[in-house]
Amino acid sequence: MRLEEVFDIVRQKRLAVVSTVDNSVAPEAALVGFALTERNEIVFDTLGSSRKAVNIAHRPAAALVIGWDNDITVQIEGDARRPQGDDLAYAKAAYFREWPDGRARENWPDIAYIVVKPRWMRYANYAGAPVIKEFTL
Repeated sequence: MRLEEVFDIVRQKRLAVVSTVDNSVAPEAALVGFALTERNEIVFDTLGSSRKAVNIAHRPAAALVIGWDNDITVQIEGDARRPQGDDLAYAKAAYFREWPDGRARENWPDIAYIVVKPRWMRYANYAGAPVIKEFTL
């Protein structure tokens, strides 16, 4: 399994569980709809007042689990940010390609976009003999 094959699997998915930690280092997890950019970064929208957005503002890191059907899963850990300027326009364009209905939320006063740049990934296929492959990016 090559890294690009793992990104191809991620590209086929629409939902992820994203985990962050708060100031007391307590975990928080949420289900999000996401898109994968051409730079292989994860982007999703949320409310700026949500726990995940607040946590990322204080600790700019996130972990995601993508795919759990067919005994295949991809885990990602990475650096998280709220993009600005051209980076925000790029992230929103990628997100709206996958989630056209996201445009309806674009003008919400508290909408926020989060981008996660993967640092580490783990592909696991438990159908039959387990196949597990880790990548450091």
